[in-house]
Amino acid sequence: MPHFRVEYSANLKSKFNAADFCKAMHKAILETGLFQIGAIRVRAFCADNFAIADQLPENAFIDMNFSVGEGRSAQALKQAGEHIIKSANEHLAQLLATPHFALSFQITEISAGLSWKNNSMHARLRGK
Repeated sequence: MPHFRVEYSANLKSKFNAADFCKAMHKAILETGLFQIGAIRVRAFCADNFAIADQLPENAFIDMNFSVGEGRSAQALKQAGEHIIKSANEHLAQLLATPHFALSFQITEISAGLSWKNNSMHARLRGK
């Protein structure tokens, strides 16, 4: 943990570079100082089927969901969220300047008792 999932409408394929956006979000998450590099996962999924607002064909969306493990204060998560959304807003400025784009972001805290992990990357990355 943390896992950052990006879902975007298929009509953004020619206007949105998902790989670059994933790298930008990874950087923003790391910059918060709250998460170990070996734990960060950022991935994007295209929604081929969608209906948005008044269903104009140019309507588009990006939804971001950030799942994190327990143990950080609400204030620390709020500050991290504000940093991440600021980075997303900067990266998506051209889309946000249009009247047909919706961006959403939420942080979900996962209960430690209901989360199982096995990660061999931590040992390798901590050895740096």
